[in-house]
Amino acid sequence: MKWYLLIHQLPPRPIYLRAKIGNRLDRVGGLALKNSVYVLPERDECLEDLQWIAQEAVAGGGSAFLCRAELVEGVSDEALVGRFRKQAADAYEALKDEIAKALDEVRERDRKPVTGTQAGVLLRLKKRLEEISGIDFFGSPFRKEAEAMLRSLETKLNRGKRGGTPRVPAPLADLIGRTWVTRRDPRVDRLASAWLIRRFIDPGARFRFVGPLREARKKGELGFDFVGGDFTHEGDHCTFETLLARTGITDPALSEIAEIVHDVDLKDAKYGRPDAPGVRQLIQGLVHAHPEDEDRLASGFSLFDHLYASFEARSAPARRGAKGRVRPAKRPHRSSG
Repeated sequence: MKWYLLIHQLPPRPIYLRAKIGNRLDRVGGLALKNSVYVLPERDECLEDLQWIAQEAVAGGGSAFLCRAELVEGVSDEALVGRFRKQAADAYEALKDEIAKALDEVRERDRKPVTGTQAGVLLRLKKRLEEISGIDFFGSPFRKEAEAMLRSLETKLNRGKRGGTPRVPAPLADLIGRTWVTRRDPRVDRLASAWLIRRFIDPGARFRFVGPLREARKKGELGFDFVGGDFTHEGDHCTFETLLARTGITDPALSEIAEIVHDVDLKDAKYGRPDAPGVRQLIQGLVHAHPEDEDRLASGFSLFDHLYASFEARSAPARRGAKGRVRPAKRPHRSSG
């Protein structure tokens, strides 16, 4: 097996940086081989996660190195896989304990209507299952047990339920006529960003995909959603948020989508969107159904067209076409600043 290693060194200040990097590594499932050396399986999504974390470490005044490695001595592949499986199993077991506690509470209140607090607990547990699934690299059998318990909890909450589950609630001229370069295997942030570019910045925008370790661009091309790109993660913003901020585009429906893309992509629950797991699942379906980048882009555009329409209908019905199809503005709204 091959693995990705992140080797980093952090300065003593700012004090929060070490905790921030540690929390990010925990969320993506990174295991410590030794102090400041973390490992993940050789997968594109793991490389992407480590690249963002490395960028954060460097931005905070530290240093970081990424490498692809084969383990020769010190720890075997089998032992490391075992550690990843234990990490997932422990997380599933903790989640099952939380679900069991919620089931006990529901049984005590079985004849009473579901409260917002109970619905919020269900959403939180679903989100936690989604997070654990993201670091379950080797298919833990405990996942199905946790899913079954969650289905049981949801069934009991839906029994006699009143109402539905509450919802939690650059200058553009320089960007026209350009080719936009990003990495192959586009997922939520790259798909959403490409959709935003084509629908709201340049209807004639062209896209080119490169390998994760080959990010060279031709003269005049714009890079997005990779380390060192023209539009990429900035601070705690995902690329979609960066595009919105730097182009000055303001649109309530796009702001809703930005929150979802952020929660799915960065996995930090900043906005706590209950619809983020559903969008994540749809993106996973696109990835499996469309291995070719261009085909996936076309389906991704359709997905985000419909997502935009759902929010736009609620916030700005006057901008919809006569037949209810999405009609992006000819010129994006720009903030006065």
